[in-house]
Amino acid sequence: MLPWDLFTIDKLEFWGRVNFLKGALVFSDFITTVSKKYSQEIQMPEFGFGLDGVLRERSSTVTGILNGVDYNEWSPEKDKFIAQRYSPENLEGKRVCKRDLLQQFGLSAANLDLPVVGIISRFAAQKGFDLIAEITDELARLPLLVTALGSGDKEYEDLFRRFNKQFQEKFAVKIAYDNALAHKIEAGADMFLMPSRYEPSGLNQMYSLKYGTVPIVRATGGLDDTIEPWEPTTGQGTGFKFVPYSSAALLGSILEALTAFKDKAGWKKLMLNGMRKDFSWNASAKEYVKVYERLKPPKAQTTKDTKEQEEELLVVQRSGDTSIS
Repeated sequence: MLPWDLFTIDKLEFWGRVNFLKGALVFSDFITTVSKKYSQEIQMPEFGFGLDGVLRERSSTVTGILNGVDYNEWSPEKDKFIAQRYSPENLEGKRVCKRDLLQQFGLSAANLDLPVVGIISRFAAQKGFDLIAEITDELARLPLLVTALGSGDKEYEDLFRRFNKQFQEKFAVKIAYDNALAHKIEAGADMFLMPSRYEPSGLNQMYSLKYGTVPIVRATGGLDDTIEPWEPTTGQGTGFKFVPYSSAALLGSILEALTAFKDKAGWKKLMLNGMRKDFSWNASAKEYVKVYERLKPPKAQTTKDTKEQEEELLVVQRSGDTSIS
């Protein structure tokens, strides 16, 4: 039985009920989330789900540390599923992987010079597919191909089936969970689309960077933290981002990516920028160590004054006088 004194607004009580998550937030020493941006977003009403006030009260102990990537599993230099391995020093294998990807999706006759946009996702409202639905006709007229893999809510599975049926030569879709094909998409696509409504961390955008597959993302959660906007004039950046959750903003980012794709030298620079990023667990683990070091109790130290007090106590005890000032 929990004592009744825990059932208060500053502890477990939540609109007349007990909320154990609230209790965990209140009584924890430190709160970690899976990206810096998400740690800020959950302190706002839109993403706080009623606990944003509690998190704001604990803001000094809230931090975000990205999930890490296992580069033994997700790297074009080691990948056992792709048609040909490649590296930042030798990108020839990526075009081989692109040809293989199109064959896997029944698009062998497609123009290999067209940019391929990859999607690997759980098909759910969170992932921004309602935005894609609003711009399907525009996408069908653009010089690109889409390869999508995923499963989830029937509404969105049917949506992708409809895309495929209506534009068979533009939208290639597989409704399934297929790890090998996911690797082929990461390696063979030119761009990777993640227009999520919210995304606490996200992993596919980080996989994509390592494979030289340029992400197009919404600036939310871990997507915002991991993708730097491409600046063609300086050669800095790793992808393309849009902020408003709108189909117009999404389409704008896709058009920006297509324009950049025409500049082959610039695009190669953009790919290499991403491939050289380190989002391994080695990087994330160091951040967790900092949190644990911060929480570690200070080592007990015996100061000179303490030693003197101990010696004085010993002398007094030997003399029989138990009064100590």
